[in-house]
Amino acid sequence: EDRSFLRAKIEGDNLVMKEEIVHINGQSSDLDRAVCKNEDIAKVIKENEGETNANFKIVNTDRSTCAMLSGDIARAHGNKGFQGKINLSFEGSAGQAFGAFVLPGLNVRLTGEANDYVGKGMHGGEIVVVPEANAGFVAAESSIVGNACLYGATGGDFHANGRTGERFCVRNSGAFAVAEGAGDHCCEYMTGGVVVMLGSVGRNVGAGMTGGVGYFYDDSDDFLNLVNGEIVTVKRIGTTAGELQLKNMIERHFEKTGSEKADEILSNWDTAKEKFWQVYPPSEANSAVISEEADAALTRVSASAPDGALCFLSVGGQLSPDQTARCAD
Repeated sequence: EDRSFLRAKIEGDNLVMKEEIVHINGQSSDLDRAVCKNEDIAKVIKENEGETNANFKIVNTDRSTCAMLSGDIARAHGNKGFQGKINLSFEGSAGQAFGAFVLPGLNVRLTGEANDYVGKGMHGGEIVVVPEANAGFVAAESSIVGNACLYGATGGDFHANGRTGERFCVRNSGAFAVAEGAGDHCCEYMTGGVVVMLGSVGRNVGAGMTGGVGYFYDDSDDFLNLVNGEIVTVKRIGTTAGELQLKNMIERHFEKTGSEKADEILSNWDTAKEKFWQVYPPSEANSAVISEEADAALTRVSASAPDGALCFLSVGGQLSPDQTARCAD
């Protein structure tokens, strides 16, 4: 039986098995190992204090970048015991699962674009994705990350100055995320956290959603046709806490990404806020962002903010001494 299709010619007309000449990643990419071997990063993890910054180039064969680093942090300090701060900046096109399993104290920024599964299993910290300054396209109209981003996330803050792919925040149970739009099945099987969409989305929004809240900007008046209404309720924002949560998250998005779409919405807030739909399942019906009868002090505007604290003020706002003492950011 002819199985020559399994072989390929190389120099000298030699035939070799194709897997011998195809790039195959090992347990992790060289980049992930380089990040973990950085002396300043290792020092902060070991001493469990201090802050460090590091910059790296990234390409699309670098997959699960930051997963090994999160493992190093977790082995030393568990999921929430890390007291230091590591700020990583990447430039380029990231492979799948960029920022997987990021933990509190780890802040990751990517200038460029990323593939599927960004922030998979994210537990804390922050992921920010922005296009290059000379990208030559309108961020709000262009995809910047792939499908199934924040799959199974349990915490952390995510900001993408661009559109996401399909199944954004599928099985999210705690992350707070803002993006400029999404494909089909946004918030699918979501059980917690908050999602803000500043642009159009695809069909089947909220399918199987049993927890968390979504805010969707509807500038073309067609959003209701895109919602899977089997479980969730859709309504305009009707509470002070809901408006505060939404506005604070958009302000933070602008501060982190420089989003033109966020700036446009904030500059015309009184008009723009009327174009947002709030999507929530029965489990959230008595929360402060849905019901005026609930305690607004329990409203959160970030996965990093403690319960009972609206920690992020308007742009240019000042923290009172009491707020400074209790706020996480």
